[in-house]
Amino acid sequence: MNSKVRAQLSVMMFLEFFIWGSWFVTMGIYLPNTLGSSGSEISLAYSTQSWGAILAPFFIGLIADRYFNAERILGVLHLLGAVLMYLLYTTSDFAVFYPFLLAYMIMYMSTLALVNSVSFNQMKDPAKEFSFVRVFGTIGWIAAGLLISFFGWDSQTGMSDGILRNTFLMAAISSSILGVFSFTLPKTPPRVYRSKKVTLSEILGLEALGLLKDRNFLIFFLASVLICIPLAFYFQHAGQFLGEVGVTNPAGKMTIGQISEILFMLLLPFFFKKFGFKNTILVAMLAWGLRYLLFAYGNAGELTFLLLGGIALHGICYDFFFVSGQIYTDTKAGSTYKSAAQGLITLATYGIGMLIGFWIAGKITDTYLVAGGTHNWEAIWLYPAGFAAVVLLLFALLFKNEKIAYES
Repeated sequence: MNSKVRAQLSVMMFLEFFIWGSWFVTMGIYLPNTLGSSGSEISLAYSTQSWGAILAPFFIGLIADRYFNAERILGVLHLLGAVLMYLLYTTSDFAVFYPFLLAYMIMYMSTLALVNSVSFNQMKDPAKEFSFVRVFGTIGWIAAGLLISFFGWDSQTGMSDGILRNTFLMAAISSSILGVFSFTLPKTPPRVYRSKKVTLSEILGLEALGLLKDRNFLIFFLASVLICIPLAFYFQHAGQFLGEVGVTNPAGKMTIGQISEILFMLLLPFFFKKFGFKNTILVAMLAWGLRYLLFAYGNAGELTFLLLGGIALHGICYDFFFVSGQIYTDTKAGSTYKSAAQGLITLATYGIGMLIGFWIAGKITDTYLVAGGTHNWEAIWLYPAGFAAVVLLLFALLFKNEKIAYES
């Protein structure tokens, strides 16, 4: 891969995650403060990510892999996404907001697969080259959060006068840019011949269900679904929580999590080799529980450092669970079912697990609504902390240690 292609792919990744970071974190602040949404409505909005993860394989398997170049579909989807983001920017009614967001997330979750497809198609050794391209996605997410805080769109003033909606306008503009830029990317032709029949099991990765006959993989699969239930609390309510307890510039401060993600991504190969897969996953689960305890007992006064510490744990929480899980799945699947197995795990985590988690988080948050439109966050965060501890205990007791070969 030459330097020009590497630069193109890096810009693509930067914009892809800049778009997502422009609105996803702060939507939990925007909905209750600007549209007056309840916790249940916020959970509906965030669950569009899960529905997108569930429905995207149909789009990719039936259309993207069979009829059109990946970079062209990427361009079209982002141009359409820009229109939907602009509509989200202009709407003031959740009943109108939700269907626009659902349509957008079905398309956006499809683009996550497409940017990977475009990248891998240009790489001779993805295991070594991909991380240096993908890291620009994390940088893009950080840049979006810092810009939001720089313009004050996540401040108390921004929440009250409605300018937080500008985050959707920023996403619309950047989506337009990536849409146009995508047509300049290296050509990535369809990977499946049109004449080849594609079955439903192939699209959904169900052909990898045979892996569940392996006791350890079955336990890992179930643990992945269960741990994503408490994970959903963070993605859905962390921004809202920080805003309510008076943390200034929450979007900017939440980028600490992405900075730690870069650090722990570099540490993961060492940790994985030295301590093994089981211990790596257990540390990730422990970090999720600890994060929620820090949130429960921190505040915007003398204990603000606890909140920042909880955010900084994101690198361990995310990398040690999701990335090590992808590595484990890859080694268990072998050469035949690699893509199908990854699709199955994605469906279980971003799809089923978080879909359940978003719904539960919304119900619990509504239960602890107090006077003035704020919440009893100490009580709320203890629920995911306790659930994460239960999953950790079950995984520690049931999963048997095994050696996993891993080439960093």
